[in-house]
Amino acid sequence: MNLEHSTIGLRLVEVTDAEFILSLRLDDRYNKFLSGVSPDLESQKAWIAKYKADEADKKQFYFIIQRLDGTPCGTVRIYDIRSDSFCWGSWILNENKTRFSAIESAFLVYKFGFEQLGFKKSHFDVMKGNDKVISFHKKMGAVQVGEDDANYYYEITNDAVKHSEQKLSVIFK
Repeated sequence: MNLEHSTIGLRLVEVTDAEFILSLRLDDRYNKFLSGVSPDLESQKAWIAKYKADEADKKQFYFIIQRLDGTPCGTVRIYDIRSDSFCWGSWILNENKTRFSAIESAFLVYKFGFEQLGFKKSHFDVMKGNDKVISFHKKMGAVQVGEDDANYYYEITNDAVKHSEQKLSVIFK
């Protein structure tokens, strides 16, 4: 699985990534809009070990985002796989990210979901108040399809992503 873009790539999470993931999830700079997690390293390792069975069954995929030099700079996860759509989240980028890590990692998630898994659309939610991420997804072509007290719900199609990638391709040259 070759998931690389101009400055970053994605690789599947391993149990040995538990400490890095926990450091991101417990860092107040990054976790404001994420669900809580236990600070226990052994619990994180156990969660990853259990997740690997879901990965083998193609029920979810958890990635480390890393610079092309191998330096980890974030995480992203594909889950809630439905007949025609996949969800993604657990998207965190730290201070080691490259300038375009956010857009590149989003394009790689969509490449994996649309091209490798064969889906036509993606669904996801964003917590209300997470204005930078909401703006990002709207600029990518996501359409709001609902909301509740805490979240906005979006969908995006492969065509919308391709259109965004074509528009933004000049920044990667």
